[in-house]
Amino acid sequence: MENTVETTGWMQVSELEIIYKAKIKASERPQIKCSVDAHKLFLASWNMDKIELVEQFKVMPLNKGNRVLGICELSSGAIDQATVDPRLIFGLLLKAGATQAIVAHNHPSASVRPSEADKRITLKLKEAGSFLDIRILDHLIITPETYYSFADEGEI
Repeated sequence: MENTVETTGWMQVSELEIIYKAKIKASERPQIKCSVDAHKLFLASWNMDKIELVEQFKVMPLNKGNRVLGICELSSGAIDQATVDPRLIFGLLLKAGATQAIVAHNHPSASVRPSEADKRITLKLKEAGSFLDIRILDHLIITPETYYSFADEGEI
């Protein structure tokens, strides 16, 4: 009796590839030296038609020299919340080869006071990053006029 293996169905899998394509030379990437730098860069990437309408969450992967590898919007939600999935954040950071990151979200209400949910997700991301050797340097809450920095306030 001949034992044959069927090569359809369960044996067909997708090929996975991890890539990061830099469009900017390493020497020309913006360097983040403080929360003001991060705020300016995040704000420049924000759709100003939505900043006071819906809450959005963005991630800025950085290399060891605090050079920006890109900015990615990971969530766009409702008037007062946006879902934040740490798996998506760290998947992005790993794919980009980031060693650290800054995260940001806006408050359509124009208040930069962090909510308890903001504080919880900041702590969760910081702890998750420690397992992967990826530092979360800061979490900014952004409005069109100002921002709140968890790092500047000693909360990260």
